[in-house]
Amino acid sequence: MVSLGYGPDGKRARKKVSGKTKTEVKDKLKDLHTDLDVGVRPVRGYTLEQAVTDWLASGLPGRTAKTIEVNRDSLKPVLARIGARPLQDLTAADVRAALTAMAGTHATRTVQKAHNCLTRAIRHAEAQDLVRRNVSALVDTPRGQEGRPSQSLTLEQATALLAAAERSRLHAYIALCLLTGIRSEEARALTWDHVDLEAGTVSVWRSVRAHGDTKTQRSRRTLKLPEVVVKALREHRERQAGERDNAGPLWQEHGLVLATSVGTPLDSHNVRRDFRKVTKAAGLGERWVPKELRTSFVSLMSHRGVSVEEIARLAGHSSSRTTETIYRRELRPVITTGAEVMDQLFASENQAALVPGRERLPDGQNTRPAR
Repeated sequence: MVSLGYGPDGKRARKKVSGKTKTEVKDKLKDLHTDLDVGVRPVRGYTLEQAVTDWLASGLPGRTAKTIEVNRDSLKPVLARIGARPLQDLTAADVRAALTAMAGTHATRTVQKAHNCLTRAIRHAEAQDLVRRNVSALVDTPRGQEGRPSQSLTLEQATALLAAAERSRLHAYIALCLLTGIRSEEARALTWDHVDLEAGTVSVWRSVRAHGDTKTQRSRRTLKLPEVVVKALREHRERQAGERDNAGPLWQEHGLVLATSVGTPLDSHNVRRDFRKVTKAAGLGERWVPKELRTSFVSLMSHRGVSVEEIARLAGHSSSRTTETIYRRELRPVITTGAEVMDQLFASENQAALVPGRERLPDGQNTRPAR
């Protein structure tokens, strides 16, 4: 037993250790003194799951409820295995075993997310003097299963998708995201005030993020709309006017371009569900998600030879490095510009060399009739 002085109620505060042998008790007592010397005040029975709960409750100021829920879900496989372990008894081996077990059934990115959240949760407890060190930070993230690779539509698939979307309420959404490359979160926050169908432009200034701003400063941009998108938006506006009349007093006006049948914002889960219905109708199957419309935009632009810098500007990326890193599988892997230019420059020379009755001079500058 170690005395810690007196508490606010005047009672003596004590820390106790116990063990099966005198040596075990001495070792625990030594560890307790070490903790007290560095200012750590471990709480008996304080588990890893309680540490995670405290972190989610007070360690994420300013985060949205959705972000907190995502972090909680990420940690569920780990907590199911070691959540009941007292935090002061948790070891790096425990963390490694839990992450390795998770890696057997989850994608690498999911394991990385869980490990990152676990490290942050224990760091929060460490800052509260509830644990001496962060054992999660000592462990390397194991490699998980191969996740589903990101897909991009070919020109034929994109054409089929647009045709199938004409019979869906998502027609304007799909055309806008696929042909301009704006993010789904930007499209769902778009208002009619930022769309000029006469000039054929759209100003992307908002998103459905908690703060309402776009992902980056460079994401705020004004884009020229393709004629296909202008036509889809005109038809969508007429359809929306009919829905407003049908809804009557149930209509909630938010000025949104893309809204439900009663004017309320679109939910990402509903958009994903309806989008898969369209891909199925287009003969593409149901293994597609809305964000791959943006990936397809980058892929199609790259296939047409548009520079990475220009694609980054159109997509609103913070830099072309983001475009190359995130969309590297969709960008043209071979730099063909030099070959294309040289083919154009020397095409006439090659053709002249093939004309019967003419031969090339040694310096390649001219041709003369063959003798």
